[in-house]
Amino acid sequence: SCMSGGAVSGTRIPDVSSRLSETDEEKITQIAERLRKSNLYVTLKSAVLERIEGQRGESNAFSQEDAMAVLEETGLSKVLGNAIQRELRCWRPQFGESLSYMAKAQLLWEKRILKSLNTMCTELSVPLARRRSKQEQLELKSRWGEIGTSSPNLQQYRPVYAPKDFLEVIANLSNPNLRDPDGQSGYWGIVQVGMHVKTLRELRKDYSALSMEQCQAGLDDQYDTSEFTQQREKTVRKIAKQGHGVVCERVGRRGNPVGLRAEVWEKALCVQVDDIDRMYYNQLKHDVIQHDLMIDNIIFKDIKLTSVNDDFFFVFEDFLHQALLIFVRDTQVLQRTSHNFTTPLKAFLRGKLGMEEFSVVYPPNGVIPFHGFSMYVSPLCFMYADPIKLYFVFREMYCRYFCHLHCLSSHPNGILSVSCQFESLLMGLEPQLFHHLRAIAASPLRIAFKWLMRAFAGYLDADQLLILWDRVIAYNSTEILALLATGIFLYRSDNLMSVSTATAAEAVMADLSSIKVIPIIQLTLSAAS
Repeated sequence: SCMSGGAVSGTRIPDVSSRLSETDEEKITQIAERLRKSNLYVTLKSAVLERIEGQRGESNAFSQEDAMAVLEETGLSKVLGNAIQRELRCWRPQFGESLSYMAKAQLLWEKRILKSLNTMCTELSVPLARRRSKQEQLELKSRWGEIGTSSPNLQQYRPVYAPKDFLEVIANLSNPNLRDPDGQSGYWGIVQVGMHVKTLRELRKDYSALSMEQCQAGLDDQYDTSEFTQQREKTVRKIAKQGHGVVCERVGRRGNPVGLRAEVWEKALCVQVDDIDRMYYNQLKHDVIQHDLMIDNIIFKDIKLTSVNDDFFFVFEDFLHQALLIFVRDTQVLQRTSHNFTTPLKAFLRGKLGMEEFSVVYPPNGVIPFHGFSMYVSPLCFMYADPIKLYFVFREMYCRYFCHLHCLSSHPNGILSVSCQFESLLMGLEPQLFHHLRAIAASPLRIAFKWLMRAFAGYLDADQLLILWDRVIAYNSTEILALLATGIFLYRSDNLMSVSTATAAEAVMADLSSIKVIPIIQLTLSAAS
């Protein structure tokens, strides 16, 4: 009622409908409908009804102001505000991708992924899903806490696709509405579609909190006794205690103290794990124990190839298996990210091939993991010892940000927008370097694409990666990935200009362990175009 402008017991509410666009009205309607179907709605309604029961027999009618007062007194207004913020952050129109050529390209990419998956199933003679035997269920349940020690035969399994495969799809994507009679489109980079990008001046304005004049957590708080460190921790602790999602989100623009980062992220992402969430997690865990999916083995293989081979993340192998096996069975992920996929991949029940009424989305969350997908989860293991809290924070991060980095869309957080912003910035700031790399067949995006697609997970040191993700959450944008990637090229431009082969250029950019995120981003923002 608060969102749609409805009144209770004759209360007059200002009419704002005339100032709302059709898109705004659609957004309000959809979000209000989602909230009505949530567990929070039951909690809110129960609190208000309890107060109504207490006032039964009194002469005054129970108004909307009374209902809001109840929510204020019980602290539920803050919970409601955070829930609305979360829905706003993830909202997309129900019709999905607005550009028809982009939707068609995504559909063809999904069919290619499905073909690759089916080919692997045929080659290995394994079903997409099967019910585990009673003995297998008991064994898996008993070793759930050390599930990473299990060793299924993974030798013949391979990633369904890798970042380089996706980059080739992007390189071949073109906008049919752009006419180019002379064959010279003016797009010097790999991305050949006209995406909106910001100028350096606009970026400096938007990211003014990252300027060199501002002290930054993760850079200027190296000493616990410094005035900035003490004041920053005091301020962030106070904001985190208040628990308003929008404020917790914005405070991270100058970074979060290490000891408060986990709490601030929960509040900023509006993640509040309650008993219902824990029951839902345990139900998904039960589904893992009952059914074996072929995707499970692809996840096992990806963790073995990436996270387990990382000096920082190998100790979290069990947590990674738990989180990702549950993730692929979580249908709420599909509900929240369905706008990214033209047609989620479907499978048919045994013996019912081609019968639409017996088709099911596969996997249940609609996401086919690529090579390196597990690295999205790995950094969060440093922050959350509770595997349930770890899972829900990761799910929110994925639905807000990571889901856009491996699909074709015109979304501002999408990989196309980020890649185009990166190429545009580098061309404007270092055109000589850009063309030198093109001349030796080492296009900058071919080097940086895997960084962008994985949000730098597995490439930066863990502490620097979390500092970067502080800002992703704080600005609610993946755009900052392009700023960092551009800065790395600027930082190593002298070395890159001295190489004469693509192999040598890739070697120069292979190790990012020495990169400090904030100085490099500041280098980009302060560069002279």
